[in-house]
Amino acid sequence: MAAGGFCKLPTGSVVVALNLPSPTADGTGCIRFLVHAQNRARALTRLRNLGMRAVYLRGNAAPPTPDEITAVLHHPDGLIWRTAPDIGVVHGPELPQELWHPVRALLRRPTAPA
Repeated sequence: MAAGGFCKLPTGSVVVALNLPSPTADGTGCIRFLVHAQNRARALTRLRNLGMRAVYLRGNAAPPTPDEITAVLHHPDGLIWRTAPDIGVVHGPELPQELWHPVRALLRRPTAPA
């Protein structure tokens, strides 16, 4: 089950945050997606149109933080992602946080070697 949440902005639009499982070799890990859209249904539709068909938002257990809202609002596509931090891992100055990536970087096909 994907954890997620949303935040309604003063302009009437919403920012939806979803943690989705990542296809890793050991089966662990998540990717956190942030989507800016006019409403929750349109935000989920944007993810479904990218091939993530079974994406649902049930509840508001993990809403986006103010820093995440700022990040997605300043991105021209309004759809960004990064690996979600592990639960229980303390983040300190020795563990730098990963930067946000545009969704194009996730969907980009690897180039064939020459």
